[in-house]
Amino acid sequence: MPLARIDLIEGKSAEYRRTIADVLYDKMIECLGVPEDRFQTITEHKAENFLFDPDYLSLYRSENCIFIQLIFLDVASPEQKAAFYKAVVDQLHEKLQVRPEDVFFNLITVQPADWSMGNGQATYINGVPTDRLDPNSVEG
Repeated sequence: MPLARIDLIEGKSAEYRRTIADVLYDKMIECLGVPEDRFQTITEHKAENFLFDPDYLSLYRSENCIFIQLIFLDVASPEQKAAFYKAVVDQLHEKLQVRPEDVFFNLITVQPADWSMGNGQATYINGVPTDRLDPNSVEG
């Protein structure tokens, strides 16, 4: 149920982009304990439309910078979030040789009422578990 947004400069292969998405998905489940539901977008930008401070906090980011934004229910501790950042960066470095300085995270936590997973229904109102939802139901 988390929504993951991945932004990067255009020009990387489909396999490269998919690897980022797969690493992110696996580590969200492993480190943050989120459900195994996949909702991700990957957006490529022209270099002139992808702006970032290349040396903010003395990290020296390159043109291979990746922005990762994750929107999810606040189910993870600060320690789990820190472990998540590290695990994603380590895997991206191992699989794609992405520099750790080039991975920028932003986690946004929301309340259950902030989700509608379809049918115009507030999916998580009244504590309705996702595996119990009837797609033909008008309640929820």
